[in-house]
Amino acid sequence: MSDGEAAPALDSPALHCLVTGATGYIGGRLVPELLDAGHRVRCLARTPEKLRDHPWAGRAEVVRGDVTDAASVAVAMRGVDVAYYLVHALNTGSDFEETDRRAARIFGEQARAAGIRRIVYLGGLTPDGVPERELSPHLRSRAEVGRILLDSGVPTTVLRAAVIIGSGSASFEMLRYLTERLPVMVTPSWVSTRVQPVAVRDVLRYLVGSALMPDDVHRSFDIGGPDIMTYRDMMRGFASVAGLPHRLILPVPMLSPRLSSHWIGLVTPVPRALARPLAESLRYEVVCREHDIARYVPDRPGVPFSFGTALRLALQRVQDAQVTTRWSSAALPGAPSDPLPTDPDWAGGSLYADRRQLTMGATPDALWRIIEGVGGDNGWYSFPLAWAVRGSLDRLAGGVGLRRGRRDAQRLRVGDSLDFWRVEAIEPGRLLRLRAEMRLPGLAWLEMSVDQDGRGRTRYRQRALFHPRGLLGHAYWWSVAPFHAIVFGGMARNIARAADRDSRGRQEPAATGR
Repeated sequence: MSDGEAAPALDSPALHCLVTGATGYIGGRLVPELLDAGHRVRCLARTPEKLRDHPWAGRAEVVRGDVTDAASVAVAMRGVDVAYYLVHALNTGSDFEETDRRAARIFGEQARAAGIRRIVYLGGLTPDGVPERELSPHLRSRAEVGRILLDSGVPTTVLRAAVIIGSGSASFEMLRYLTERLPVMVTPSWVSTRVQPVAVRDVLRYLVGSALMPDDVHRSFDIGGPDIMTYRDMMRGFASVAGLPHRLILPVPMLSPRLSSHWIGLVTPVPRALARPLAESLRYEVVCREHDIARYVPDRPGVPFSFGTALRLALQRVQDAQVTTRWSSAALPGAPSDPLPTDPDWAGGSLYADRRQLTMGATPDALWRIIEGVGGDNGWYSFPLAWAVRGSLDRLAGGVGLRRGRRDAQRLRVGDSLDFWRVEAIEPGRLLRLRAEMRLPGLAWLEMSVDQDGRGRTRYRQRALFHPRGLLGHAYWWSVAPFHAIVFGGMARNIARAADRDSRGRQEPAATGR
């Protein structure tokens, strides 16, 4: 079973469900839960290739489209019973609220035209008694999207959650890294604000169960776990569950959400662009005002999960390397999304390249294991200080830096984030292509491949490509070009050596056995 709970009983009617946001954290976990519950699933994705390597990919239909494109949404909704709206335009620009508004209207209008039986939306829990105009743009937009969908004329379920605790969630990663890395913390005043966290397993259970709600149910539901606590309590609870010493937490009132986001970005893998809305949301007390969802998705003994149980389950997933999706599964807002140009003389203009090639005695399989294992705790096989400095500079510029790590220590799939790269293409045993998501005056890729030369020897090929944007882009390339021999040359040599060691290490036990 995944990080979710199976919801409907086996005798529940099978429905045809549309899932938007399947490349994201919640959507990527919801799809297999719906499939396991006996439903048919269609995913709407801007880049269907990102879903190709998910374990459930062969069981679900995937169509290309965008929630801001009415025509593609209309096509995706044909023959669908239940439509899940799990997308948002957070931090895609200063007009992200307008983008959210327009996308929600299109979704609601097309759902009504297609005769959809129910829309299900996962939004944010808003504080009681706070005028909407005073909310953070993030919470305000989430609330407005819920209203737009409720006004669409289609029976709608809006689930409103506060902090979601699960392996790989942004809230969990923020909590985890703050607590693990800082035994003594000078913190913002919002650590004293009460919140009601909810386990991702319960969120998925409510999402799946919402598909079967009666047609006359048309409303919002607050969803949360059984514990109401401050963020300080959550950090101390994490320390206890993780076996860490007691944490000393000192709130400081003058730390604004903007300063808080810099603090979070400095200590955790969560970039400032995402940390700020998380910090702004924590300024308010967000506690469930009702638990009516239990009428339609009943509680069971021990369910909803307690905060402590949710933490233990999440930490076990991390330790077992069984994190199915992460907060970084969705593309970073503002990151380049253009695919690698296949022709070096492509119409887009200049394309600089640094090419390396080495032959070795290692087997192709050994070389591929090293290539697929790059990044994260394994590093990048050359000049660690240079990579660390580049990651730090990226974070100072508001980028993701190197701290996102890997979803899985050994396996990659298309769409995975990998430090400040994202997997754009992977051909097992042959090719890995990464697209840069760091702050750059242009677009960049790193490509590593395996083949054999005319004498049957294993050959490693490596290409770093850069498409500059304007004069600054050209200046950037030539300013870093002198370091390529150290960084990229060293990387190629060290990957070849690591492959040789891996190959010898696997051959020696076999020889001993003979």
